[in-house]
Amino acid sequence: MTTNTLNSMDIHQILQHLPHRYPFLLIDRVLDYKLGEYLTAIKNVSYNEPFFLGHFPHRPVMPGVLILEAMAQATGVLAFKTSDAKPDNQSLYYLVGIDNARFKQPVEPGDQLYIEVKVTRIIRGVWKYAATSTVDGKLVSSADLMCMKSDIPS
Repeated sequence: MTTNTLNSMDIHQILQHLPHRYPFLLIDRVLDYKLGEYLTAIKNVSYNEPFFLGHFPHRPVMPGVLILEAMAQATGVLAFKTSDAKPDNQSLYYLVGIDNARFKQPVEPGDQLYIEVKVTRIIRGVWKYAATSTVDGKLVSSADLMCMKSDIPS
C-alpha cells in the first residue's frame, strides 16, 4: 500500500482559499504545499479562455500579466492556508509588488502551466516569494512577488 504524503487541493478547496472567480480564477489544482514554505499548482490553459479572443486571434498567447497573476494567486492560497484563514468581507491578501519579472517563452492553448511559489521571507506582514512557471519542464516565467493582508475599505 502506497501512502500519498503530498498536500493537495482540488478546485473546491481552492475556491475556499481564493476570492477570485471566473473568468479571473487562474489556479485549477494545487499539487503540493508546505505551510509557510512553498506551493505547487497548475493552470490548464484552454482555447476557451476569454483573453484569447483578442490576444492574439491569429496566434493565441496567454498574456504575461495573467501568468504573473496566476503565480500571485498561488501565493494567496499559500498565505491563506499558512495563516489558517479564508477570504472574507473584511480583509484580503493583495499583490503589492513584482520584481525581476522575466518571460522566456509563450504559453499557448493546450499548455499546462506548472506554478511554483516559495516563501523567501515574511517581514512586517509582507510576504515575499520566488515564483516560477513552467510548461513541459521548460521555464516560461519567473518573478519575485510580494503580497500583504489588508483590510477592505468600507
